[in-house]
Amino acid sequence: MIPSLFDLTGKVAVVTGTSRGLGQYFARALAHAGADLVITSRKLDSLMEFRREIEGLGRRALPLELDVRDYDSIQRMAEAAHQHFGKIDILVNNAGCNVRKPAVDVTWEDWSLVLDTNLRGSFFVAQAVAKKMIPRRYGRIINIGSVTTIFGYANITPYCASRGGVKQMTMSLADDWGPHGITVNCLAPGWFKTEQTKVLYENKEWVDYMIDRIPLKRVGHPNDLDGAIVFLASDASAYMTGHTLLVDGGISTGSTKATVSSKKTGD
Repeated sequence: MIPSLFDLTGKVAVVTGTSRGLGQYFARALAHAGADLVITSRKLDSLMEFRREIEGLGRRALPLELDVRDYDSIQRMAEAAHQHFGKIDILVNNAGCNVRKPAVDVTWEDWSLVLDTNLRGSFFVAQAVAKKMIPRRYGRIINIGSVTTIFGYANITPYCASRGGVKQMTMSLADDWGPHGITVNCLAPGWFKTEQTKVLYENKEWVDYMIDRIPLKRVGHPNDLDGAIVFLASDASAYMTGHTLLVDGGISTGSTKATVSSKKTGD
């Protein structure tokens, strides 16, 4: 009985931002759990190879064009997904971007790009999909945050602001849509090597510093998120909403390196 709680057979999941990176890992994990998929990107041709991979797993995959900074694009995606499958059970709000520079150098355009993508885009995608979920009184919405949902780091101020906003948005939507049978949670990964962060991993000193602060003493591997995404998408999390789930190797404990002497001391 317990394994069936995580079974997504017959469910339809929309995963945004699946041309690369963690979005593909999220979609792959849901497919392995039984879900059929709507995969999205700003460029449709970037999804074709991944579509074939998902279909190779025995799941259906519908690639759709989506620019989360464009309201009409969001509406077209949600409508096309719903028309094709007849329902949407799960949304993974993954599409995002970042601009790395000192705060004094951030431009108006930088701020708009990051906030419009990560926060405004996430809201209006959730809104469009929720409108399809509400009549069925069922839905699982998973907003993707990051460790910056609760921490602030230099040189990525717009990103931190957007991810902090995602956490607050998640709680508000959970309260708003809970009466309609929809759960809304935030999955917040820690330090994972992705297209957005790979430049950081070229700096060995930075990597060593971060690993030293992570209690599990390693950065995340993409498959470390498989269990969490399936959990939040499944009936195993049916009574969980408005929550931010950190999958970060423990860095959110605030751990810092401490040298403890092994020298025996007297009583």
